This record gives sequence, structure tokens and C-alpha cells, in this order.
Amino acid sequence: MNAARWNPPNDWSRITTIDAHTEGEPLRVIMSGLPEIPGDTMLARRRYAIEKLDHLRTALMWEPRGHADMYGCILTPPVSPDADLGVLFVHNEGYSTMCGHGIIGIATVALETGMLPANEPETTIRIDTPAGLVTAHARVSHERVTSVYFHNVPSFVLAFDQTVRVAGIGNVRCDIAFGGAFYAYVSAAEVGLTCSSSDFRALIEKGMAIKRAVMGSLPIRHPFEEDLSFLYGTIFIGPPQTQGSHSRNVCVFAEGEVDRSPTGTGVSGRLAIHHARGEIGINDPIIIESIIGSRFTGSVSAITTFGPHHAIIPRVEGTAHITGRHEFFINPLDELRTGFSLR
Repeated sequence: MNAARWNPPNDWSRITTIDAHTEGEPLRVIMSGLPEIPGDTMLARRRYAIEKLDHLRTALMWEPRGHADMYGCILTPPVSPDADLGVLFVHNEGYSTMCGHGIIGIATVALETGMLPANEPETTIRIDTPAGLVTAHARVSHERVTSVYFHNVPSFVLAFDQTVRVAGIGNVRCDIAFGGAFYAYVSAAEVGLTCSSSDFRALIEKGMAIKRAVMGSLPIRHPFEEDLSFLYGTIFIGPPQTQGSHSRNVCVFAEGEVDRSPTGTGVSGRLAIHHARGEIGINDPIIIESIIGSRFTGSVSAITTFGPHHAIIPRVEGTAHITGRHEFFINPLDELRTGFSLR
């Protein structure tokens, strides 16, 4: 009873979160305890967070409060007139520009906790991200979100069939595509891997080696924003392991994080690749598995242009679940208060 009534000293910081997962990938939604993040755009807010609040990112993502594969987000007021909220995504290395599993998780958390009103059978939420405005549609039944699909930012192929020399591997062929972030797409079999947990360590090592090689040899340019002009990760592609699925994704991103979900932005980039190659048409759904066998359903909802690029509007659907509500304390006398990582 004494422990239940205990409160930390006034000079300790308190940060509250709702934790969830989307198809197995964690999402720590930071609800309160952070200072206001100024900026007229989400990219400006992202820059401010990088410069001024990074100690709070590491405190919540790294050990002892998080782990090497932790993922989270910071909610902000919207910047677009018709948006419901804004979001900044955080992980072990820094700040993402967009996150599909995060959009699905945020929509679920916002509606199931009453942050936003939930209307059956479907509720639309418009979310400002650093990559642009994303529209999520939550399927609602008996006050619960059964799944969420979202229409992503325009997604496009930057380059097909690029060859890079990778230390310890040799020549590696990849496609480069954007689905809210840029990825190098690689056949797992061509580099001696499978998209399964048995190759977990090797996927990280080769994924990071490929990422570094691509970054060092190929220009990665977003048509409008310099802040989006970087390679976020490597996505290995392999055959599915369950009937009815199209294929399997394993995304190695940031500083060696492995996405437990099929990766919503990664699926978006793959849809752009398949459509550009004539392998799928409008509204042709494909199911893509993750390293743990969870699944996203993706399709091309529209065709557009984005700067000089032929682009698509992807539609990606999955399911999220709330796992906990937390209040974290940061003791100013704790030498490890900003966290540490052993990745």
C-alpha cells in the first residue's frame, strides 16, 4: 500500500506512455511529460527534437526503459488545417520520416483510449507526418479497432537493378524505392539468407553492410525535401511461409533494428516496384509477411506523379493492440538516466 501511494521527488521528470504493438512491432506512444515542440511543419519539429530533445528519445527507446529494437512516437498538434494530429517517430538511432506500423498503432491507441471519437463502422483520422499527410481508416466494432488501413504519401521507384560492392559479400543487386522513407530492396536468397528468425543476426549484419554500401555509392534524393534524402534501411525479400501470402519482408533499419511487422513504408515501396514492373494493377491486393509471420495487406489505390517520378498512392492494412500504460521517471541523479544501448 505504501508503494501504491508513493510519488517521486519533485525534481524527477515524469513521462506517460501508452504502449502497443502492430503485428508484433512495438510502438511506445508518448502521451505527456515532454516539452512543447515548436515548428510550423513536421520537418521543422523533427529538426527541433533532434537538436533539443534527443536525451529524452534515448531515455525512452534505449535500455533500461527500452531496448535495441524499441520504437515510439511523439504526438503533437497538427500542422495541416484538416489534420487531427501530428506525429514524430523515434527509434534507436533517431527520428523516422514516416512509419506505417506507427500509423496503424496510433489510430488504434487514439480511438480505443478515447483521445479521438470512434465511430462505427469506420473512423477516418488524418495524421501529419514529416513525410506528409497520411489518412488512416480504422474499422471499429463494439468500441474496439479491429484493423486499420491507411493511404500513404506518394511512393515511387528511385532506381531499378542497381549493383553495389558490399564488403564481405561482393556485388549485391538492389532496387531503391520510397514509401515515406527510402529503402534498398534485396533478394534474401541472392545474399545467402532466408527471411526467418534463424538468420536474425546475419540479416542485421548484411542489412547494415548493404545500407552503408548503398549510402556510399548511390545518390538518394527526395524530389522536394533534403531532410528526406537518406537511405533508411535494407529490406530483404523472400518467399512466403503461409498459404495465400505473396512474399515476406524483413526490414533492417536505423542502427540495426529489425522490424517485427512487414513494415508499412517498406510495403508501400514494394507496391511501387511491383506496379512499375507491371506485376500488379490498381486495387490488386497482396499479403506480405514479416519475420515472425504477421501480415500486412497492400494494394495500389491510385496513380499519381511526384516531382519527376511516376508514383502510386499505397493502401496498407494491419492490426494493432494496446499492451500497457506506463509512467516513467527520470531521476536527475541517475548516471544512466538518458539510457544506453548495447547494439
